[in-house]
Amino acid sequence: MIDAKSHSETYSLDLILRAASYASRMHEGQKRKYTGEPYILHCLEVARLVASAGGTPAMIAAALLHDAVEDTAATIEEIGQLFGFEVAELVAWVTDVSKPEDGNRAHRKTLDRDHIAQASAQAKTIKLADIISNTATITEQGTSFARYYLKEKQLLLNVLSEGSPPLMARAKAQIEAGLERLEPGPRESRDETKDG
Repeated sequence: MIDAKSHSETYSLDLILRAASYASRMHEGQKRKYTGEPYILHCLEVARLVASAGGTPAMIAAALLHDAVEDTAATIEEIGQLFGFEVAELVAWVTDVSKPEDGNRAHRKTLDRDHIAQASAQAKTIKLADIISNTATITEQGTSFARYYLKEKQLLLNVLSEGSPPLMARAKAQIEAGLERLEPGPRESRDETKDG
């Protein structure tokens, strides 16, 4: 007789491994903008953070796939066919909906924020993990974009309150520390928020 728990664990592990393999294939050759590291390392870090927050197998799989639609030829439909409705729905929620033709960066970020505001706590947990991973990398660069990015993420946190409390606390602390560290000096312009 098949043990139901063992079967469920095997299915869960299979789902995560298939998502990792697919993400690795789709992001093949892509590098992280500031570090030059293989892009898949970011996906793996987001998945690890989601798992550390008690994420379900579907959440971990979606974390691995969270940038696939934005940054590769993957589609939500294909993700649904390969990994099921729950994973595809989570990926759809964490995928930005704005397009370059929607206006300047501030307007596009408002559209994306309004979208994720309507998402489930599970999707918001994935977004928090994504923020943590990206913030560490971008803050280290110390550029004017980093200050602007951190202010955008502060606004985004306002709509992610249903996500994982530990990840929320970590993201808030990371953003606040980054802003404090990157506070512009007397010679730097405090208005470096042009669209990039």
